[in-house]
Amino acid sequence: MAMPRTEVVEDRFEGIDLWPTADALAALAEGQVRGAMAVRGAIPALAAAAERAAECLARGGRLVYFGAGSSGLLALVDALEIPQTFSVPQSQILVLMAGGMAMTETLTGGPEDIAELGVADIEAARLGPDDCVVAASASGSTPYTVAGLEAARKTGAATVAIACNASAPLFAHAHIAVFLDSGPEVLAGSTRMAAGTAQKAAFNMLSTMIAIRLGHVVDGQMVNVRADNAKLRGRAARIIARIAKVDETSGIAALDAADGEVKPAILIAAGAADAARAEELLAAHKGNLRAALAALGTRETA
Repeated sequence: MAMPRTEVVEDRFEGIDLWPTADALAALAEGQVRGAMAVRGAIPALAAAAERAAECLARGGRLVYFGAGSSGLLALVDALEIPQTFSVPQSQILVLMAGGMAMTETLTGGPEDIAELGVADIEAARLGPDDCVVAASASGSTPYTVAGLEAARKTGAATVAIACNASAPLFAHAHIAVFLDSGPEVLAGSTRMAAGTAQKAAFNMLSTMIAIRLGHVVDGQMVNVRADNAKLRGRAARIIARIAKVDETSGIAALDAADGEVKPAILIAAGAADAARAEELLAAHKGNLRAALAALGTRETA
């Protein structure tokens, strides 16, 4: 097997440890930009992955993040923010990482070499056809991740693979392969760098697009944010005011009337009689706020 591009040592960085600090940082910045830009070529695959995952969540299934090392930690960061940002139930988001949550305190490489551990973690999750597994590995050859994704596909779950090498073995077990061409690292093999930036951008895009397809975003605003602190209540009030075309004081009142739930609060501010009516509209339109607002405008003014 050819050496993965993420492991290639580039001659142009020879002597970087002797370069002026600003020059070395410029090279590192160039690598980060290259990593971020790698997602452009992966947009068709990311689109397919987002649509597939959204379909699974809409059916009540789970979005399962699966990985090891830096890739696992990046997946964990994204997964933790989804319930807060979009109010997706915690029960529908699962993170499986080589070595478990202990890796958040002391990151060690050993568990990622154990293929059987990946299979065991997948089996313990009891996956089914309504679940979507997103497996990430910069090299695309991590034994834990490759074996686990193979096991996941056998359960009937949808499988997505994210890797930074075109010939990644991980892709063989994915319904949807997301290749992030982040190229060689400035620090050869340190995939927390360009490859990590590419993966972080891909996770951001994927989870946000899933939320958009689930109806949790309207006009670039988080209409299903969990407003559980002062900053987020202020943001929620501004969202309500902007979409319902009321002032922020009215937005806060609507938020209180909806017990802190932003979507029904928007409907209340826009004219729904009460929280029960707002919830009725949302239920009738499967949580899609835009459709509920259209129905409200039609029915409440009739």
